[in-house]
Formats: sequence, structure tokens, C-alpha cells
Amino acid sequence: MRTMMMTAVLALSACASTATGADNPRVALDTDAGRMVLELELERAPLTVCNFLSYVTDGDYEAGSFFRTVVSATNANPNPIDVIQAATPRGSDDDLRPPIPLERTRDTGLAHTAGAISMARDGPDTATSSFFIVTQDTPSLDFGGGRNPDGQGFAVFGRLIEGLDVARHIQMAPADAEEQLTPPVMIRTATLMGEVPPECRP
Repeated sequence: MRTMMMTAVLALSACASTATGADNPRVALDTDAGRMVLELELERAPLTVCNFLSYVTDGDYEAGSFFRTVVSATNANPNPIDVIQAATPRGSDDDLRPPIPLERTRDTGLAHTAGAISMARDGPDTATSSFFIVTQDTPSLDFGGGRNPDGQGFAVFGRLIEGLDVARHIQMAPADAEEQLTPPVMIRTATLMGEVPPECRP
């Protein structure tokens, strides 16, 4: 069934669309630190958006958390970044669903600007459920950037239209030397604002 959904989404991405920003699905995240609203780029990143919505609509992010913060000013990596990372209650390596293909920013035309929503990953085509929010422009996360040694970048699939201040507040919360928030910021609910797009239905 999931294979059928992915096939349909791939077909969608190959076709012209008249969708506007108003047609993009939105997800409200209610956290212990406040509310954020995500607008998802279904036309540009259909695989990633439909995968994310499958976790949202099944309630997988509820009781999950923002567990990691990276602040460029204190990040020892040669390509420092500013992000907060979230996961389901099962953790950042949640493999409840298969990993998805990487939709590179080279192909989507999206970028890791402040407020962007993107998928965490190890190697290419390994993302599952863990995502992150960019709090400052961070081009090293784009295709060709140096943050990941493979140069493939990460998959942006939306942006915050409400709550960037909340994300920045979470980023500056107490954390340990391993960049783990202490305590994590809980996700109370993750709610799709409207219906599941036809392109994402099984």
C-alpha cells in the first residue's frame, strides 16, 4: 500500500501543478514552549511531505519532543548550524516506516533559510521521522554544502509561518555537552489543519 502511495506521489512531482501557497498543507505543533505552525511544500517535496503527514495523522509525534539544539556560536563543527531537532517518542532512529528517498534542495529549489523544516538523516535515503527546524539561514545544509561530508544536503519540505520565536526560544534552552536539551521540550500535539491531500492518501 505504501509503495502505491509513493508511486502516486512520484507521478505528481513529475507533473505541472497550479497549487499555490494557500493550498499547501499546514501542521500545528503545540509544545511545552508554545505553538508553531508549519506550511509544507507538497508540490516541491511530495515524498517528504507525505511521509511527514503519515506520522502526523497517525499521532506518532504526540508525546515526542524537541530533544537536540545546535547553536552555531558554540558548535565545534567546521560548518556550524542553528537548528532544533525533534523525534517521536521512539527516538530519532524510529523505523516504524521505511526510510524515504532524499529530495535534494538542488532539485526542489528549497533552501535552509530561517524557519525552514527539514529531515534529519545519516546517509542519503535514510530519513524516517526525525526532523529539524532551522532558526537562522544555514546554507551549509543545502545540496553541495559542507555540513554532511557526502555533500548531498538535507531535504527541506516546508517552513514555519508561525512560531519562529518559539523555535529560537527552544534553541536557547539549557542543553548538555552533547547538545541534548535538558529537559527535552515535549510535543503535546501535532495536528494537520485540514484534510490529508489526495496525493498522500493510500
